[in-house]
Amino acid sequence: MISPRERSILTVACYGHFISHFNMLVFPAVLLPLSARFGMDMVQTLALSFWMYLLFGITALPWGLLGDKFGARPLFIVFHIGAGLCGFLAATNVSDPFLFSLSLAGIGLFSGIYHPVGLGWIAKEVKKTSRGMAINGMFGNLGLAAAPLLAGSLNYFYGIQAVYIVVGMVNCSGLVFLYFVRNGHAQAVTTAQPRSKNNLAPFLVLLLAMMLGGIIYRSISLTLPAYFELQNQNLYDSFIALAGRFGSPNVFATCITSTIYLVGMLGQYFGGWVGEKVDLGRGYLVFHLITIPAAIGMAMTTDMPLIVFAMIHAFFLLGMQPLENTLVARLSPPQLHSTAYGLKFVLTFGVGALSVGMVAGVKEGFGFSAVYIALAGVSSVLVAMIVLLNYYRRKYQSA
Repeated sequence: MISPRERSILTVACYGHFISHFNMLVFPAVLLPLSARFGMDMVQTLALSFWMYLLFGITALPWGLLGDKFGARPLFIVFHIGAGLCGFLAATNVSDPFLFSLSLAGIGLFSGIYHPVGLGWIAKEVKKTSRGMAINGMFGNLGLAAAPLLAGSLNYFYGIQAVYIVVGMVNCSGLVFLYFVRNGHAQAVTTAQPRSKNNLAPFLVLLLAMMLGGIIYRSISLTLPAYFELQNQNLYDSFIALAGRFGSPNVFATCITSTIYLVGMLGQYFGGWVGEKVDLGRGYLVFHLITIPAAIGMAMTTDMPLIVFAMIHAFFLLGMQPLENTLVARLSPPQLHSTAYGLKFVLTFGVGALSVGMVAGVKEGFGFSAVYIALAGVSSVLVAMIVLLNYYRRKYQSA
């Protein structure tokens, strides 16, 4: 049973999770329209987002350290105000690539607060950690789903400037939820399983696995809208026949992308259930294993088969997150939960930002579909890391 305080914390954390992913997924949804506006090709426009994604990741550790020192609430205030103001700044600079890129960097900087601080808050104060992480993860996926749909629709009817005005508004609105969170500082909760003093080796291997997962996640989130726009011509023709003048390739692609992330939201719920029923490491391994053939299928198909493979990939790639986040909580001391999540997101989002260059290089050299073959290869290495992680967990009788 979730207590009133736990419910209030989850409310604030879930909205923050929604916003943090919403902020990151707006840009890919308007990538092609931005390219047309700036008179740049897709690869050049994609490069404008590099600092946003890099800062979103590499600032996680310092934000996590500050979260452990000052608590979650003050950091959330900085998150909502900072990202909101940068959203408004982006809206005023949609005709200047440099200033627009600088505004995106600010959005990434302040959005980087959420994951180490928000997940650390849940790990410290929500007793049923896997369930709390699953609920929280579902709202992150809701942000992933809402961003392409809302950004694509706003751009179609009102233009890119309106998209980033809304980004500013939804970030600042988080202060309202934060105002109503219950006061007080509960003691860190204890997990259901005993901790071991020998958690360093499995935690380091888990960090490597999460780094590879970050490359996969960022590559997928960057490329899906454009990939769907280019690879689903037959479905697009059918969509135009139904939508008429309200249809466009970008609106079509963003609608499909939103649907994919909604499927991932179901995966989050399933992952939280699995985390309470089976060994965390075993579930983590199976979820990632299934993403390999799904990625290959995405590379080799178009239209409806492509969408089906993308749904399978999203269900398991995003569904493993409650398992992964609970493993982080089990392998780190309670007083350093935000710092541990900071380390995670430095690797998953910071190193994951390098996927911008990887995607561009593979696409230029081998074609767009080859990006997904490359991601299947990364997933194979990740699975090997999880096998090693489970070996160390058994050896040291950890989580």
